[in-house]
Amino acid sequence: MTEAARLSLVFWSKLCDDWKSALVIVKPETLIGWHRRAFKLFWKLKSRPGRPKLPRNIRQLIVRMVKENATWGQGRVADGLFLTFIELALKLGIRVSPRTAGAYWPDQPSGRGPSWQRWKAFVRNHARSMLTCDFLVVVTTGFRQLYVFVLMESGTRRILHCNVTAHPTAAWTLPQFREALPSDHGHKFLIHDRDPIFSAELDQQLLGFQDQGSNAGALGGNVRPTVSASCEDVFR
Repeated sequence: MTEAARLSLVFWSKLCDDWKSALVIVKPETLIGWHRRAFKLFWKLKSRPGRPKLPRNIRQLIVRMVKENATWGQGRVADGLFLTFIELALKLGIRVSPRTAGAYWPDQPSGRGPSWQRWKAFVRNHARSMLTCDFLVVVTTGFRQLYVFVLMESGTRRILHCNVTAHPTAAWTLPQFREALPSDHGHKFLIHDRDPIFSAELDQQLLGFQDQGSNAGALGGNVRPTVSASCEDVFR
């Protein structure tokens, strides 16, 4: 302590005769504990409990939409809420996200579980009428990237069509389906990933198919070693 600090303590001790009774001797650990508790109390009072809940009518509407549309996911329920309250959403800039809709998802009944098919069960039940397509990347000896389009039957794993291009586009991909599939084919479903090549315009032109929007990397990846080994000379 400096001399000025010592003099100030002497001065204040003269004004307070009973200053010794106010002294409390504590350990450093005790003082740190007091500080931590005070810090927690400070942030508890300052912090808000989180985002406010959705209005009661919207929460009830989410539960109703889920029960009446068993195959709808969180994204589709959120889109349905946006269309229902579109004027309010545009005016206030409020839109319920799929994650928020999932927070108010009703509990599934115990026992048999949900009534809709899970993805694995759907693939197993419709494998014979399902196709899988994907683009495989092949690098040549000159470090040139080529893209191999593969169309495969999901049930038999039989490759129906295979072609190579250096510039894959939707305009190039559509003729591949027309070349590989006859007009009287019995396939009903097409699995592909979310690559921009598979645009919405391409899906609309693929009449007779229903895009499941799933990731076909696992199915398409199984044919990658076979394609690379059998066509290595052609790619180079």
